[in-house]
Amino acid sequence: MTIEIIPAILVKSREELMSRLAAVSNYVKTVQIDVMDGKFVPNTTIGVDALKDLPSGIQYEFHWMVSRPQEWIRKIKGPHIHIPHAEALQTKDDFEEVFKAVEESGGRLGIAINPDTPLEKILPFMDKFERVLIMTVHPGFDKQKYIATMETKIARLRSLFPKLDIEVDGGINIHTIGAAVAAGANKLAAASAIFSASDVKNAITMLAVEIKKSLAQLRPSARHGAGYG
Repeated sequence: MTIEIIPAILVKSREELMSRLAAVSNYVKTVQIDVMDGKFVPNTTIGVDALKDLPSGIQYEFHWMVSRPQEWIRKIKGPHIHIPHAEALQTKDDFEEVFKAVEESGGRLGIAINPDTPLEKILPFMDKFERVLIMTVHPGFDKQKYIATMETKIARLRSLFPKLDIEVDGGINIHTIGAAVAAGANKLAAASAIFSASDVKNAITMLAVEIKKSLAQLRPSARHGAGYG
């Protein structure tokens, strides 16, 4: 299982999106694009129209912090990873609609859960998800403080699903990334730690250094079969 740093892009214009993609595309395999509708969370970002004809050569995951994510997912075609929020899906029918929308789009499915949401919300549907994104902040705005108590949730999910891709998002920086990896995360979404840096490449490198330090300190049996790549 590969541990991966994923730059998280939260912007309000196509121009900003292209600039940030250009800044990191040579250094990572995947980027996360945050989409907010001002309803599910009290903030808005770029909309679907700004997500058309994205540059090739990199994997995209869309973090849908929106109401009715199935309606947004249907408009984005391609082999992308779609990560709606469990909190936006109130019924079994809501989940089924998302499963169908992702299938129709040609994409792959993950699920995100907020700090206050128990894992029990998503456990009945785990066979449908390629990854689970555990929020380590309350969604809506960047530059929030990492909620360390979420490491218990990460560790529990890892114990239940040893081979699952577990992503964390929120407050990830050189001081917190090691603890998230030690808890069991193997996908690390970072926003401010990368894009607020004067040297983006160096910022990503320093995050990778902290990951390797964390892995070196773990017992071999606790490394989840993971390597950084």
